[in-house]
Amino acid sequence: MVDTVGVPRSAGAKTTKTENAEHGFEASPSLAKNLQTVLVDFIALQLVGKQAHWNVVGPNFRDLHLNLDEVVSIAREGADTIAERMRALHAAADGRPAVVAEQTALPEFPAGEVHTHDAIDLAVRAVETTVATMRGVHDEVDEVDPTTADIFHDFIGQLEQQAWFLSAETRQPSN
Repeated sequence: MVDTVGVPRSAGAKTTKTENAEHGFEASPSLAKNLQTVLVDFIALQLVGKQAHWNVVGPNFRDLHLNLDEVVSIAREGADTIAERMRALHAAADGRPAVVAEQTALPEFPAGEVHTHDAIDLAVRAVETTVATMRGVHDEVDEVDPTTADIFHDFIGQLEQQAWFLSAETRQPSN
């Protein structure tokens, strides 16, 4: 097995040729870059969620196992929605494994079995990082493309809810 992944040259978002009836709004290079940044974090969140899902052990295993699939489902939908938005705006989405590995802001998830309480903390951190990425580019995106910013709003809400669901498992009441 290879220990490192090489990053292909010319990785990242690019604009595409406008053809036929496709003469609407086009993503600027900065909008395409921001969308690419969000895309790679959504793809990485899917991978982190599945890694945790497959390897979690401990108390409340089944609940966490199933909740992680909800996170993965949201991340898959988010990746597809963002990639398709990029294509609609004539930007090329780049979800190749080496590109995702190089560009994601998500922390690496450990190999092997992970105790449920550790998995919760790691999964919440991954979800919150994905949300932070969207929030970090939101204002710049909103300035040039409010429609895309609206897409971010929906996914931010869904992911923040998942972070709450996950983290509530290990929280103690504040008295």
